[in-house]
Amino acid sequence: MADLSKGSKKLLNAWAFYDWANSVYPLVISSAIFPIFYNALFDSDNPYITFLGYNLKNSALISFVTAAAFLTVAFISPLLSGIADYVGNKKSFMQFFCYLGASSCIALNWFSLENIYFSLLFYFLGLIGFWGSLVFYNSYLPDIAFPSQQDKISAKGYSLGYLGSVFLLIINLGMVMKPELFHISGTPGEAAMKAMRYSFVMVGVWWIVFSQYTYYYLPKGNRSETRKVTKSVLFNGFKELKKVWNVLQTNTILKKYLLSFFVYSMAVQTVMLIATYFGSQEIKWSSKEESTTGLIICILVIQLVAIVGAVLTSRASAKFGNISTLIVINFLWVLLCIAAYFIILPIHFYVMAGLVGLVMGGIQALSRSTYSKLLPESEDTASFFSFYDVSEKIGIVIGMCVYGIIDQITGSPRFAIVFLAVFFIIGLILLFRVPKLISTE
Repeated sequence: MADLSKGSKKLLNAWAFYDWANSVYPLVISSAIFPIFYNALFDSDNPYITFLGYNLKNSALISFVTAAAFLTVAFISPLLSGIADYVGNKKSFMQFFCYLGASSCIALNWFSLENIYFSLLFYFLGLIGFWGSLVFYNSYLPDIAFPSQQDKISAKGYSLGYLGSVFLLIINLGMVMKPELFHISGTPGEAAMKAMRYSFVMVGVWWIVFSQYTYYYLPKGNRSETRKVTKSVLFNGFKELKKVWNVLQTNTILKKYLLSFFVYSMAVQTVMLIATYFGSQEIKWSSKEESTTGLIICILVIQLVAIVGAVLTSRASAKFGNISTLIVINFLWVLLCIAAYFIILPIHFYVMAGLVGLVMGGIQALSRSTYSKLLPESEDTASFFSFYDVSEKIGIVIGMCVYGIIDQITGSPRFAIVFLAVFFIIGLILLFRVPKLISTE
């Protein structure tokens, strides 16, 4: 391990490089390859499976498992961050979750309906590993960078993550579309499924291998052998969240904004997580091969257009203010959710992917920056962002559960997507209650 001083260029680059290592998980596993693979395991005429004694629709089942994972992360994040900050071994925690997530991705190679319990367990642990490692990765930022460096190096991390994940996804897309070029044998359908299984292994290996550069330079933390984890230390993270909650009771503007964010964010995150499942089930593709290729291309379109969306959103917020821009974006989300009910053909889905990327690219970055500008200067921003992250995770739990329940009852995710428009409408109404005094300038 190298011993570099705070603000060192090499240390900052090593920290940012973890985005290159781990961003392949949310793109390849959560958004693109795994949803297609999972849906292909089921008979299109009977997308149901018995799980824990219940006959569940496949997309509803994966929604519930995803919700359970995010609920777990929302609970353990403040617990573990409190311990890590006190004991000073953040890197050990980060490595543990990294290796848990990466090894779980590799284990998805053996995902099958015959062993559905173990299979879903690995999917569950992959989510825990990814989001758990992010808790400690993000908390390193103030430790390794001075305030004047944080925005730039954080943006560099996101850029590296985007480049790395898209690079691997393109390779995986080539494997699925042209398996013979990669010496993957079998009928077209069998070879494509093999290619997807190999993609899961590649994600895990990629994550582990490239993270080593980060671990080599990151400091362990201010570890003290005399510090013992007591009951008080165990709940330090929750105490910090309670402090933030108390501040919110007197900070009306921040409270109103956070409530609106909580409501519309649960819909945004749910759409991101279920878009591919929706496309694979509800769009009339001419063949499974076209479905696989088309869905992956749509994910790439969303990624590329999201960059344009982020730039346009930034310019709009500078001119019209953050809150006004968020109101417009939420209104556009309402229209997209309603329109999703009517889309049937692949061309519809391609257009929808482009529009979703446009509004998705800016809403997350603008939401976080707006929250940052509303924070009281005298308070500990780390605690406030911990509260923000936990709120976001709980919102995802609610959104995924609502989606899964409606999908299970109606048998179609179309109704669930339309229902998500309700969250955007409520978020829109709540945003009108937040003073429009904020701009990016």
